[in-house]
Order: sequence, then structure tokens, then C-alpha cells
Amino acid sequence: MNKTFVKTKNVKAFVSLATKLKNTPNNAPKMGLIFGEPGLGKTQSIGWWALRNKVTIITATNHMKTGWFLRKLVQELDEIPQKIISDLFEQAANKLIESPRMLIVDEIDYLVNHSRTIETIRDLHDRTGVPVLLVGMGSVDKKLCRYKHLFDRIAGIYEFKPFDIDDVRLLISELSEIPFEEDAIEWVHKRANRLRQIVNIINNVEDLAKTNEYKSITKYILESEYEQR
Repeated sequence: MNKTFVKTKNVKAFVSLATKLKNTPNNAPKMGLIFGEPGLGKTQSIGWWALRNKVTIITATNHMKTGWFLRKLVQELDEIPQKIISDLFEQAANKLIESPRMLIVDEIDYLVNHSRTIETIRDLHDRTGVPVLLVGMGSVDKKLCRYKHLFDRIAGIYEFKPFDIDDVRLLISELSEIPFEEDAIEWVHKRANRLRQIVNIINNVEDLAKTNEYKSITKYILESEYEQR
């Protein structure tokens, strides 16, 4: 399988939103939200963007509250964390002002029930002026709506969607070392619309093709041999 990052429709929309936040003037809100079901490429998109831009990523975890969040942020900013929450906030804010970069908070779903942490993220945005991108699962937009002061600052929202046939065709053409005929691409699209599922199919089909010396993959091969494995 080819090792390449494929720019699906979701990726292009993510890049457009992240670029918009990055280029927003200081006197305007710079918060954004992307969300969607697992397996649609959100994490891969964040990682790809982070390699090309100055970004700090904080991945929230279960039971994470304000102090934990701020300590992790300070550590990611290469500082030794203070002990008191107010001091941690000042550390993080001062570092972000000194060395501005986008702040991405992944798995924001874990924080939606901790109002103090959510408001702290908003305060960091207001104090520092850095772009803040929140990333979550399917219904996190509705959960965040109750934080009116935060939601008013969200300048862009994008929902990652399941891959359509064009996305599947693009993924297969760029990732697979073995060509897929159009009927085989349609077969994959009907059975898989998550990145992990599609990658798994390509991996297994490449093994099948190499074993049998197939030059290309057809729907017949997938139905008669791949499904029988």
C-alpha cells in the first residue's frame, strides 16, 4: 500500500476552515469546530495539518478537568507546570502570547460536562488571540450550544461526512498499488465508508492480488474470492 495522505472532501473542508481561523484578524473570533463519527479522518487531518503549521494539540481524556487540562497544555508548551490553577492559566496564556500557534483540542466530548474547563478554553482564546479548533464526535455541536459565550465565538463549523463514491475512488487510486476496476470501487463503497475499513480492504486485497498475480481487481474477484476468505 502506498503511504500517502489523501485529500478527500473532508480533508479539503478541514484545511479551508483551519486556514480561515489562522488568517482571521485579531479583533475577530478565531474559534472553530469540526465533528463527525469515528473513522472519517479527523485525527489524520489534524496530524497532517500540525506537521505543516505551528500547532499545539491537546487530546482530552475521560475525567479531565481544568487543572489537568492546563497542566497538559503547559507541558506541551515546553514549560514546567505551576501548582495552582490560576498560575497554570497565566503560564499557558503568556506562552501562547509569546509564541502564538493554533490550539487544537481533540476529543472535546470529554470536556462538555465540565463547564469550568470549557470556559477556560474560551478565556485562553480571548486572552491570547490564538486560533482555537475544537474536535469532537457526532453530536458535540449540540452539546456545546449551551455554552453561549463560547458558541458565539465559533466562526466556522464543519461536520465530517461518510465517504462518497468519489472519495472512495480517490482513496483507492492513491493508496492501492493494485488498480481497482470501477465495479470493484462501487463494491467497496457499498460496504465501507470509514477510512479504517477502506484501508483494511485495500491491504487484504493487495495480498490476494499478489498471491494470485492479478493485474487489477474486479467486482467478480471481490465477490468470489475476497468475501470467501
